[in-house]
Amino acid sequence: MGIPFFTRTGVAVSEDNDWVVTATVRRWQLTETLRQLREQRGWTMEETVARLERTGGKWSTSKISRIENRQQGVKSFDVERMLDAYEVTDPNTREWVLGLSARAGERGYWLAIRKDLPEDFQQLLHVEATLLAVRQVEMIVVPGLLQNPDYTRVLVNKVNPGLDYEVAERRVLARMARQRILHRPKPLQYHVILDEGVLTRPVGSPSVMRGQLARLVDAAESAHIVIQVLPSSLGASPAVEGSFSINTLPEPIPDFGYAESPGGAMYIEDRGHVRGLVEKWGSLTGLALSPADSLDVIRAAGDTVG
Repeated sequence: MGIPFFTRTGVAVSEDNDWVVTATVRRWQLTETLRQLREQRGWTMEETVARLERTGGKWSTSKISRIENRQQGVKSFDVERMLDAYEVTDPNTREWVLGLSARAGERGYWLAIRKDLPEDFQQLLHVEATLLAVRQVEMIVVPGLLQNPDYTRVLVNKVNPGLDYEVAERRVLARMARQRILHRPKPLQYHVILDEGVLTRPVGSPSVMRGQLARLVDAAESAHIVIQVLPSSLGASPAVEGSFSINTLPEPIPDFGYAESPGGAMYIEDRGHVRGLVEKWGSLTGLALSPADSLDVIRAAGDTVG
């Protein structure tokens, strides 16, 4: 049976991708669902506290706010009280929400590799295994999910000069492990816009580049991966501000943005800012070459290496 949840419009839907849901995403689903249930009642925070106090326990507006904003954990018995206060009687919904609470502490595969990745990247790693779709713009290098080991190895060592050999190799293995989301039974729906310069910027030897471009050709021929090339002749475009991605998690979690800079990783959850990224993305899909023409450009770049 599918798992019931509340969409952004409040309509119950099903999602059968639970096998890949990480503990972090379960917590996000749980808190977002609790927020939506409260808002659907139309109650103020003060009214909510008054109703929750009738079910037992200590409640305050700050406690509810911290729970909904993922700043505080919530115990299963408090989740049950919240469901009672919000008058949730549907047994499937109650079972699903309480199940999220019970399983929010389970450990995922990422715990084995997170020590080998930069600290500010780890929040994305916590949720990456659960992503349903990613829309990405990359202006500098091939995205990590599409890199082959040799290309990754060159990047890791060039970006981190002096890095210990064993640490560097573990980072290469960790990046390859992340790519399992492209090969699971229900693979990630991945749409990438690459600046044309990514295809011609030498990373390692000509043989490394030929291998990486061949990897891109293979990826572009997959049904769940779309690659578009942004031609260098285009000049200025919304992409000049830099690389970013728009990430889709299971309902009811809203899409969030992600970007990297020399100052570290940036997670974008403000709804207005995310809408801005979506608008920028829409514009870039129209400016970029079609997937078929892009594939021709990638093949031609591979033929001219070295």
